[in-house]
Amino acid sequence: MDVKILLLLICFSLVTKAQTTVGTVFGDGMVLQQQKDIYLWGTDNVDAKINVVSSWGETAKTTTSKNGKWKMQLTTPNAGGPHTITIKGSSTVTIDDVLIGEVWVISGQSNMQLPLKGGLDGNFIEGGLDAIVNSKNDRIRFFTVKQNASLKPMDNVNGRWEKAAPSTSGSFSAVGYFFAQQLEKVLDVPIGIIVTAWGASTAEAWTDSSTLNDLGLGSAEKMVKMKQQTPSVLYNAMIHPLIGYGIKGVLWYQGEANRPNANEYEKIVNAMVTSWRKQWNIGDFPFYYAQIAPFNYGKNNSAFLREAQLKSSQSLQNAEMVVTLDVGDCTQIHPSKKREVGKRLSYVALAKDYGISGYDFKSPTLTNYFIEEQEIILTFSNRVHLNKNVDPSENFEIAGTDMVFYPANAAMTSPYHKDQKIRVFSEKVPHPKAVRYGFKNCVLPTLFGRNGLPVSSFRTDNLNVNE
Repeated sequence: MDVKILLLLICFSLVTKAQTTVGTVFGDGMVLQQQKDIYLWGTDNVDAKINVVSSWGETAKTTTSKNGKWKMQLTTPNAGGPHTITIKGSSTVTIDDVLIGEVWVISGQSNMQLPLKGGLDGNFIEGGLDAIVNSKNDRIRFFTVKQNASLKPMDNVNGRWEKAAPSTSGSFSAVGYFFAQQLEKVLDVPIGIIVTAWGASTAEAWTDSSTLNDLGLGSAEKMVKMKQQTPSVLYNAMIHPLIGYGIKGVLWYQGEANRPNANEYEKIVNAMVTSWRKQWNIGDFPFYYAQIAPFNYGKNNSAFLREAQLKSSQSLQNAEMVVTLDVGDCTQIHPSKKREVGKRLSYVALAKDYGISGYDFKSPTLTNYFIEEQEIILTFSNRVHLNKNVDPSENFEIAGTDMVFYPANAAMTSPYHKDQKIRVFSEKVPHPKAVRYGFKNCVLPTLFGRNGLPVSSFRTDNLNVNE
């Protein structure tokens, strides 16, 4: 037989034996976003006809492209299930036990990655053991993306959907689990969480190269020593394969690795989120995140990074930040109080995205300040109170024109008046010009809202990080 004919027959045989596949994020036990036109995608032979049939009655058809890829939309019903999806092409793929509900992607570094069972550096999760033992709930499901880095965008991730149960939940993100638990309880619908996180990762690693180039930060040609800090490589391997999956929003807990370039953090994160939203093409989906908690970092005062995170919540559309000054541990970079973080994120989502009203989910923020003789008067977005168990001078500092800061006293102007203010003063600074609050690595907070949420660290001066 002629060699050319033999090669053609071999190639034809390989093509005809190609199988219909779906993206690896789709699988048995998955949760799909309710009442949306969600995407399904995969591969097959070139020009293969793909038919999708769902048990809730929706169908869709398409034909694979020249590279053998296919993608189509399917409309989801109200929350419920279990359902089945059947994809017929060169072969048949059936996805069973599909629930319809609310889906969130959660991302960031180790404080988001940290599982309910604890670990990493011997740390533990407060309430984690009890949460694991009582976690059996078929309506809470997690897909944890296996950590991977790539210099080029990838199409698939490794992972599988798992139901919450004592045998599985210990490996779930603690923050993600407490968030999901609260949503499932309040909304009474299935909750799907896609975890894509890596300890010590930078925001640049989660941002695509085109966006970084537009910011003038360039792109990577090779991996750096800590590959999870190489620009764009986590976006390529752990975000790009997820883009298009139907979601409600994104939760984010990251920032420790960006303390050295805190001046750039706001613009990087804002650009990262804007690019994700553009690629997902579902509008300005919610982006809610946790401020990094106090820790004795040594150099690189983390207050500058916390300040950048606070600014993002004010400059980025549909973004909210939860403050964590009161749940940190100055001796532990992975604080144990993850339940509080997950629940605070759920308070935001329940109020903003699910219409649960009647409560205040925000930490008060500084709105203005006035210099009156030997004092500086601070005003806030909501009523505040001083924690009597912490000396105000531990956190409040005041400076004159020389910008040398001294510990300061603080007092309420009128505890029961709606126009409540905080007076800050020190006998060492008779002519004050600026105030700082909690503006250091290690903080035991003094200032809280009446909802019990801590006020973020802040300052009235505008010195740069390195000054």
